[in-house]
Parts: sequence; structure tokens; C-alpha cells
Amino acid sequence: MRIRGVNDDEILAKIHDLVSQERDATNHGDPERRRRIEVALDQCWDLLRQREGLRDAGKNPDEAQVRPEGEVEGYLQ
Repeated sequence: MRIRGVNDDEILAKIHDLVSQERDATNHGDPERRRRIEVALDQCWDLLRQREGLRDAGKNPDEAQVRPEGEVEGYLQ
């Protein structure tokens, strides 16, 4: 997934779109598609958290990058 050079509102819009897609995949019994969407959602949420952390540290939030699936899916909740 590529989401660089976008602002928080655009990332949130992508999240809303992915949530809709996830609902559709669930309703159509498509577990593989749902899993891909869940990964993309986790990446978007992680990107927003990175941006917030950079902003809070006085740094440029545009330095945040989408992390690989293996990294965001390995986080403990």
C-alpha cells in the first residue's frame, strides 16, 4: 500500500473507505479479501499514529512512512 504525501484527513478518508470494503467482504463471505483490507487498515492507523508522534515531537509528520505488513501485524494490542 502506498500512502505518502497525504494529510491526516486523506488518511482518515481512506480508513472510512476500507471499513466499507471490509464490511462488504464480510457480507460476501470473502475472508482473503477481508484479511488484505484489515492489513491495509492497520497500516493506515499506524501511519496516523506515526504522524501524530512526529508532530508531537516537533518534527514533520510527512516523514511518516507506511510500515510493512509483517511489522504492523506483529504489534501487541
